[in-house]
Order: sequence, then structure tokens, then C-alpha cells
Amino acid sequence: MFDRAQWVLAGMSIALSVQLSQPVAAAVPVGKVVQTAQTNSSGAAETAFKEGLQLYQQGTVEAKRSAILKLEEALKLYRATGDRRGEAVTLHNIGQVYSELGEKQKALEYYNQSLPLSRAAGNRGGEAATLNNIGSVYSELGEKQKALEYYTQSLPLRRAVGDHSGEALTLNSIGSLYSELGEKQKALEYYTQSLPLRRATGNRRGEAVT
Repeated sequence: MFDRAQWVLAGMSIALSVQLSQPVAAAVPVGKVVQTAQTNSSGAAETAFKEGLQLYQQGTVEAKRSAILKLEEALKLYRATGDRRGEAVTLHNIGQVYSELGEKQKALEYYNQSLPLSRAAGNRGGEAATLNNIGSVYSELGEKQKALEYYTQSLPLRRAVGDHSGEALTLNSIGSLYSELGEKQKALEYYTQSLPLRRATGNRRGEAVT
């Protein structure tokens, strides 16, 4: 199961990195010019990201392809301003779109670029979401043990940041893997850990799945 939380988190985390520009007088120090240019680029990056999100939400294959182009535009702008957090979130989301389009290796390329940036920025929630999604890709590719490695790296991070919804998702995914591997008792252990978290977060659909 893929974690779409990054789309939601992105709007909040990226918005924090964007500063409103102030009116500039005729004679502006070089440092101020650079700062204003960076601010404008940050604003343009956020706009491109939001446009990519809107395209993604249309749900069609064509719209998702267009979303990738818009997110790539945002990615360049985040890199230009040195916004590592925005870069990490955007890479994660490009990976997610590629995965949903069935291009699993492309998805892994982007997730694996996102992961060290989230770690460097101390974004443990983002790191957990990316680890979870890498696990999901490996699971779909039939590499169950590799998937398990990534899910089990994601789980303690979910708990550390208090992400109960994400924790429930990862627990359920681990349960599914153990079930597929024939380890039914282990599967039950993880499903029974996931269930109360699904209920506590009001995720009735997730509760039904578990």
C-alpha cells in the first residue's frame, strides 16, 4: 500500500519555506537582490508543485504524465534555491506518480534520490513515507524480503514522529507480506497491531481492509 501523505505534507512543509517578498527600493544591495531572486524562485516552485498536484488529482494517465512534467519544473526551482526539503518531497511525489503509472524502476530512482535528502533535512516523517513506498514497490516487483526490510525501517520512524495513520498503514503492509510469505501467525501479529490504530484515527476504510 502506497503512502500518499507526502502530497498533504508537502503543501504545509513547502509553504513554510516560502517567504513573502517586500517592496524593493531602487538601490538594493547585492545580497538583497540574491535573496529576492531566491524568494521569487521559491514561490514559483510552490506554484509549479501545486499545479502538479492538481493535475495528479485528475487521475487520468495523461494528467499524471503532465503532473510529472510540472513536478520536474518545481524540482529544478527547489534545487536552484537550495530547498532540500522541497526537493525531497517533490522527488518522492514524482516517484509515486511513476509507480502508479506502472514504471516501478523509474519510481525507485526518484525515491532513492528523495531518501537521503529527507534524512539530511531531519524530515523523519518524509523519510518514513519514502521508505514505506520503496517497500511497496519491491513488494509489487515480487521482492518480498527486500520489501520487508524497507517496511521495518519505516515503522520505528512512524512511531517516533507520532504518525499513527502511517504506522497503521505500514503495520498492515508488513502483515500482508508475512501472509504472502506463509507466516500466518506473524501476519496476525501485525494486523492486530494495525487495527486499533485504524480505529483511533477514524480510518474506517483502512479498518475494514485490516
